[in-house]
Amino acid sequence: MATKNKRPTRVGAAPQPAVEFNPDYTQVKKDLARIGLLSGAFFVLLIALSFVIK
Repeated sequence: MATKNKRPTRVGAAPQPAVEFNPDYTQVKKDLARIGLLSGAFFVLLIALSFVIK
C-alpha cells in the first residue's frame, strides 16, 4: 500500500499582514462636482422660466 505525500500543516503560522485599502476618489469627486453644477444650472433655469411663463 502506497502512502500519499501530504504537505505538513503549519500550526501557529504568523497571520498575513493586512493590505492597506487606499482607493482613489478623484474621478468620483469630479463626477459629483459636475452633477452639482448641472443640477444648480437646471434649478436656475427652472426659476428663470417660471418668471417668464407667468
